[in-house]
Amino acid sequence: MNLLSVKNLSKKYPAFELKEVSFNVKQGSIMGFIGKNGAGKSTTLKAMLNMVHPDSGTIEMLGKDFNQNEAWCKQNIGVVLGGIDYYPKKKLKTITKVTSRFYEKWDDEKYQQALKLFELDERKTVDQLSAGMRVKYLIALALSHHARLLIFDEPTSGLDPVSREDLLMLFEKLVQSGDRSILFSTHITSDLEKCADTITYIKDGTILASEDREAFVRHFQYLKDNESDPELSLEDIMVHMERKKYDESIAL
Repeated sequence: MNLLSVKNLSKKYPAFELKEVSFNVKQGSIMGFIGKNGAGKSTTLKAMLNMVHPDSGTIEMLGKDFNQNEAWCKQNIGVVLGGIDYYPKKKLKTITKVTSRFYEKWDDEKYQQALKLFELDERKTVDQLSAGMRVKYLIALALSHHARLLIFDEPTSGLDPVSREDLLMLFEKLVQSGDRSILFSTHITSDLEKCADTITYIKDGTILASEDREAFVRHFQYLKDNESDPELSLEDIMVHMERKKYDESIAL
């Protein structure tokens, strides 16, 4: 069963176009969504969630059409998107009190467990938190209403190596029961090597591949300079696909 199914999602801007993006996130799995900055990762996530209105395409979450069941779907997903922040002078406790009212299944015990795990102090205000701690707080909120589908935009960006490792271990634990799935975009390919079951790669608004991690890596081995070279890693694949070819006639 797929907890998320994206089919032919399109959105056209004057200088960028999302072109019939399609992929599925299986129940009980972790999908890494990769691509360089500006490739369309955030646009895809926002179009999925109707934060920007797509020109065409269908989205199914937890077996329901998102457009026809948006309120229900949002009760059952957890979302952390980059660039979204709360009032900087408000205490976390105040923000949580307001946020919890929107969720029918809000679980304060789960929330307190997340606070303890991430070493968050509710008495602090948002502007007293580092960038990494703000991400942790947003994730704590997302984990506190029994969401079955978790959607994260660059969740490990800004975290120190230890915190990143802890978060990736948490991701693996969250999907162990087989009931919950995670989709997260990232440019840190080493994170995907550790926890992703599947990889979806977007370039210039187009999905190039969406496969199990091992199949994905095999798919791009043709990029090797020599057949005898070691297997390309996810990072190698992205570098080979995205690196610029500079015209030698241009003086720098």
